[in-house]
Parts: sequence; C-alpha cells; structure tokens
Amino acid sequence: MRALLLMIGAALVLNACGSSANLKPPRELQPLAEPEVRIESLWSTQAGRGVGDQFLQLPVRHHEQTGYAADYQGYIKAFELATGKRIWERQTGLELATGAVYYNGHLYFGTRQGEVVALSADDGEIIWRVEVSSEVIARPAVADGTVVARTNDGKLFALEAATGLRRWVYDRSVPSLTLRGNSAPVIANDLVIAGSDNGRLSALVLSNGSVFWETAISYPSGKTELERMVDIDAEPVVVGDVVYAVSYQGRLAAVDISSGRIVWARDMSSYTGMAVDDYRIYLSDSKGQVLALNRRNGATLWRQDKLLRRGVTRPQLDGPYLVVADYDGYLHWLLRESGELAGRARINAGFYLMTDEYDDYDPAFRKENNILTRPLVAGERVIAVDRKGYLAAFGRAE
Repeated sequence: MRALLLMIGAALVLNACGSSANLKPPRELQPLAEPEVRIESLWSTQAGRGVGDQFLQLPVRHHEQTGYAADYQGYIKAFELATGKRIWERQTGLELATGAVYYNGHLYFGTRQGEVVALSADDGEIIWRVEVSSEVIARPAVADGTVVARTNDGKLFALEAATGLRRWVYDRSVPSLTLRGNSAPVIANDLVIAGSDNGRLSALVLSNGSVFWETAISYPSGKTELERMVDIDAEPVVVGDVVYAVSYQGRLAAVDISSGRIVWARDMSSYTGMAVDDYRIYLSDSKGQVLALNRRNGATLWRQDKLLRRGVTRPQLDGPYLVVADYDGYLHWLLRESGELAGRARINAGFYLMTDEYDDYDPAFRKENNILTRPLVAGERVIAVDRKGYLAAFGRAE
C-alpha cells in the first residue's frame, strides 16, 4: 500500500503541472508589460543535489544571518544570507526528507530512514538520532525544549530537544489512499496543532500528548477513494486565538484555538499552505490559482489565475508583495492589495544544459527546472532552491 501512496502522490504532482496529454497544459506566462517591481539577482551557488527524483520538501531555512540548505543524500550547507558564501558544509550520510529547523543551537531534521536527528548548528555534527515508526517528510516543530515530529504512518512523536528522549506518542489512523505529503505540526499556546490525512485537525497538550480538542475540517465524499481524499497537507497557521487550516478537496476553516470550534469555513482545495497578514489569508489552491481571502469571514478579495496548473508553491510575504515559485523555475511577485503580477525572475536561467538523463522525459515543464518548495524571505532577500540544488537569492531593486 505504501508503494501505491507514492505512485498516487507522484501522479497528483504531475497532473497538477499538466504532464498528461488528457489534461489542460500549464498556463503560458505572458510578458509583464510594465513590471511594478524590478527583480535583480544577488547571488547564486550550488547546495548539494537537491531532491533528485524525489517529491520532497527541503526548504531553505535560516537563523539570524545564517541560511541552511540540505539535499536528499544528507549534504548540509550553512551559508551567509548576504552573499551565499559557505560557512560550513557536511555530508551526514542521512536520507534527509525535511528542511532544517533551528532551535537553541541545534538543527533538527526528519529522514526517510524513519528518524528524527539533531545536529550542531555550528558545524553539522550529529548530536543525536532517534528512530521513530516511519519516514518523517514534514518538518518537525520545536518549542519549550520539545521536538514534535509527524511520521508518515500518522503518529506524532514528542522528543526531548536536548537528548532525543521520547516523551509521548500520539497515534491516529491513516486512510488507505493519501497525497504524498504530510502537514507539519505547529506548537502554539502550549498546544501541538496537527492536521491529518482524514481531514481532521487536532490540538494536543504539549506536555503530555493528551487530546485537548479535535475537529473535522473536511469530510470525505464521492464514490472513489481518489474523490474521498481530504488530506490536510498544508501546515496550519496560528494567529492569536485562531488556527487556519485547509485540506485537499475540502474546506478552509478558521478554528478557535481554545475550543476547537469552527468560526467559519468555506469550500477550498489546497495542499501547499498559507500566508497570513493582519487582514488577509493568501493561499495557492490545487489548480494553481493564488487567492486572497478576508481573515474574518473567508470571503474572496481577489483571485489570480494567470499561474494556473504551474505547480505554484505556498505564498510568502515580501513587504507589499507575495512571492510564489512554480514548476518551471520562475518566481513571481504579486501585489498583496490586488493580486496583480508585479515582477518575475527565474532561478536557473542559463544554468542548466540538456543532458542524456532527461532525453526521454518530455513533460510540460523540464524536470530539472522544478521548484518544489516555498521560497525563503529573509529581510530584503528572497532565496529559492530548485530540484537540483541550485540556490539563488533575489532582491527588489529600488
């Protein structure tokens, strides 16, 4: 069954970018007549081998002025955000499946080998590694001395951040058919907020793992297993006393964090995630549309459909703009007020040469161009990494 899940996940990703002859192709990009903002390349470098042929999320993370990039073969690179210059690098031998999470001088990762590992943020040396029940492909959450990791078989493991000692385990069932991906847990208000593959959102007490509340964001419907998939793969977002969560083929809901009561909900399908400001929720839906919604009631404020079927990532806030990346290596800047496309850059323009490895691969987008994970916004820089580990930083020219 696990093999089936992997095949389904890959098929969904390929379908999303229109690689099947039976589906509509990705929307072709149109030139920006008068770009609102000029994007300039700041620096570029290589950071390992990226994710290879895997459909993994290995986003670049940072702490203060240091960035951290990793590849699926266990290579980790620490670099200066300002220049891209290497600070240190290490080959760990681990099959990394998540980006780094920084906490108290440590970097935490999940692996395809079914482990949670802690490394020194100073040099990448392994401090501890703990076996869990299955692979960890969603980034761990760390707070108050506790690491919480979601495994692919539906469990949540809470470990002591300093030593890896197990504190508690929460087990829940997983449907027979799911997307290739998991929702990363979030720690807020002494609770662990986690979405599941059955469309339910749970709040667990951080100290002991007991269930504080659980609520259904979406309900399976339809005749086939594919139609009944309602995975919560997008990471929940907590703002004040409200949790925002969205599922695939289901709903987006605002949930009261103290009770689990749904404040409002609306039909929506997304698996990439959200960005939230004081007034709006921004998300990329499963069709590749980017939307802005009213935080108070979920009403649509604007909808940008010029990136349809381009495998758009989770939006990130960049000053008055949103930035998203797509499967063809482009980054797009949208005005937060209107959704208008305001600027564009390509991460690997002029870098890649055609090789025999891809001679038999003819998708709508060349595979090596794929950006699979959200960009990092760090100060005035936007940093993105593509499937092959090419790392680049961009800035808005004044």
